[in-house]
Amino acid sequence: MQKRSDNPGCEKRGLQWDDIRYFLELARTGSLSGAARRLGVEHSTVARRVEALERSLGIRLFDRLPKAWSLTPEGETLVTQAGRLDNEALAFSRAALGVSSLQGTVRVSAPPVLAGHFLAPRLATTRARWQNIDLELIGESRDANLARGEADLAIRMSRPTAPGLAARCIGEMGYGLYAAHGYTRRPREAWEFLGYDDSLVQVPQQRWLAQLAGDRRFVFRSNDLAALLNATRVGLGIAVLPHFLAANDDAVSLVSDPVCPTLRQIWLVMHPDVKRSPRVRLLADLLIDLVSEAQALLSGAAADRSTGAVPSGN
Repeated sequence: MQKRSDNPGCEKRGLQWDDIRYFLELARTGSLSGAARRLGVEHSTVARRVEALERSLGIRLFDRLPKAWSLTPEGETLVTQAGRLDNEALAFSRAALGVSSLQGTVRVSAPPVLAGHFLAPRLATTRARWQNIDLELIGESRDANLARGEADLAIRMSRPTAPGLAARCIGEMGYGLYAAHGYTRRPREAWEFLGYDDSLVQVPQQRWLAQLAGDRRFVFRSNDLAALLNATRVGLGIAVLPHFLAANDDAVSLVSDPVCPTLRQIWLVMHPDVKRSPRVRLLADLLIDLVSEAQALLSGAAADRSTGAVPSGN
């Protein structure tokens, strides 16, 4: 007959992998709130899972300080091994994806305006090609961590520097100077400009625009290209915009002089472990096709025809 505890709530629970994951995130961030944000849970859940791990191991992993949780010597000893387990679990997940079918979820990370204004409508028109796949399109400025499974595929505007990733240049994106109709009739010295905020001040097209503006004012800045386009549409000023976003907009025109020389490469990036997945491979091939088919628009080769470029003022 199995012996039962007088207090079942105090029975020692077996080691749970998820508890180790919570321990690792708390060790990395040093705070319950930081770990909770990373894990997408409440901070009380993080505390509860870490305390459960401490009970199952019979050791104290953290010192509870007023503003942080600090690893004890025992926690310091175990955190490296926990990291190895985490990497092995992620590798297992990628390997499982590699032997998966054409059914399931594929997550694609891309810059927000490219995700929303270029990829989303074109992916919708090709639905028949991925009808058994649930697609997650994530618009984000940061680089998703592909090794940690934050995305299966990523579209990036520069070649990845992180080691161990498979990357392919699939096209080029060009930029032009755009203004509301009639804006450039005013003298050049009266032009006012719309630009990126400080977080994007070093991107090539913004550096070029800053040189062009010289001492003239930037009256509006944003990290959102859609906001810059809308400000341009109502005549607030002149902006440098990707051709795919502005070339077919009836409210703006391409300024023919000066010509923005910026041409940025578009990279498709994935982790080699997921490259064997049929559904990831299918979406990768589809993204390559979509960029190739729209290359004239993306690069600006078709911009003059589609917008009717206007000369600048004297």
